[in-house]
Parts: sequence; structure tokens; C-alpha cells
Amino acid sequence: MTAEKKTTIPADLPEEMPRVGNWLTQSIGLLIVKLLGWRFDGNFPPEKKLMVALAPHTSNWDFVVAMPFIMALKLKASWMMKKEAFFFPFKGLFMALGGIPTDRSAAGGMAKQVASQFKQNEKMWVAITPEGTRKKALKWKNGFLRIANAAGVPILLVAWDFPTKRICIDSLYHPTGDLEEDMREIQHRFSKYRGRNPENQTDLGERD
Repeated sequence: MTAEKKTTIPADLPEEMPRVGNWLTQSIGLLIVKLLGWRFDGNFPPEKKLMVALAPHTSNWDFVVAMPFIMALKLKASWMMKKEAFFFPFKGLFMALGGIPTDRSAAGGMAKQVASQFKQNEKMWVAITPEGTRKKALKWKNGFLRIANAAGVPILLVAWDFPTKRICIDSLYHPTGDLEEDMREIQHRFSKYRGRNPENQTDLGERD
């Protein structure tokens, strides 16, 4: 019988992963992870460009848990925010931390804008929560699928599992272009995990 693998963070990280930070931020992240008592399960794929879908998102605690892991990994996780927020003196800081300015009114929508950012960067992992809210979502947003299709990148499924206090790398999913089928399969893969407030989770078992 193989013993269950228990690690704070993976020992071997792929060179393809976009990185940011230093020994100090990494040490702070590791300390917080240990104090929280969480662990990491799985390994990152050797991909320079990814959409990272994070679920189930049911509480503000999701980011309290995720951020120290990001710091400990020295991972540069890009995220989207409206372009109006990128003003002096915060613009440089937001960009350095992975911020992607978006304009909802622009032709082609956010999928086209983020796909353009993927093309401009050698390495980029864009993180998004498909629910779009920590409250109970009747329907997941398919923006992450549209971005992945437009950019031609796979989707890494990463889950919070609060009962076991794990952040889990579930699988790498290559979208087919069929938004409904892709969404069903991705939700099926996430259905075994539980958030901090499971009553806020979408009932994936009842979806068409």
C-alpha cells in the first residue's frame, strides 16, 4: 500500500511556472501555511501558459488560505481587474503582482483582451473562480472557458477542500470548444470537494 503523500508545498516545481517574490515573502508564506495547518496535494504541470480555475469558492477564507500558498510557491498568479483601478501610484504594483487591466466595453470582450495578454507574455497563469461569487451561484460563468479557447491554453483545476484542509491540484483539462460539455466535465471533477460554506456551493449534481 502506498502511503498518502503529505506535503506543505511541492518539492519540485516546473521551470515553466511564472515566478515572483523572494526568500522573505516565501518564508512568510510557508509560516502562515504551517500555522493554518493546511497542506498541498498534487503537482503542477510543466506549462508556461494556463488558465487556473479555482473552486469551490464559498467564503472570503478561500483567499486567506490561497495567498500564503501563492507566496510560499513564489507563484506569479495573474488576475483580472477593471482598467480604471490601474492608476498611479498603484498601476506598477498591480502589474508586477500579475494584474491584467480589462475593459468590459471593448470590442471582443474580456476573452479577446486576456488572450492578447497571453500572446504578449512568455509565461502566464491566469487564476479565476468560475462561480464569480462566494454566495450560492445557480450557474457558473463560462468566461474562463472562453478565454482558454481564445488563447489556446489548457485549464488547471485547483480545489479548496476544507474538511481535509487541502489545496488540491485535480487535473489539467484541455477544452474541446463545446462550452456546455466542457463545463459539465469540469463541474463533475470539482464535485468531490467541499468549501468552507458548503451550503453556498452550486449543486453540481442537478445540473443538466
